[in-house]
Amino acid sequence: MLAPARWTEFGFVRDALGMSDSALSKQVTTLGRLGYVDVDKGYVGKRPRTWLWLNDQGRAALRRHIAALEQIAQQAAAHGARHRHPPRE
Repeated sequence: MLAPARWTEFGFVRDALGMSDSALSKQVTTLGRLGYVDVDKGYVGKRPRTWLWLNDQGRAALRRHIAALEQIAQQAAAHGARHRHPPRE
């Protein structure tokens, strides 16, 4: 959810993912501790807002994760192609 944008409002992410405030907050805290997400708090008018940003370190980690998933998928496809079940007669 954070990758396409520079800053994304917490409420937007929460609603788009169908998460509770506390569940998303825990994930953001974990990603923040890993150095992947930056958090900025402020106000829009009198309403408090929290914005999230997947920083450069987080974007690099996401790219590595996607590459690893793609490799797993390719290996599974290659393995499956070698081990096809014979057709039933």
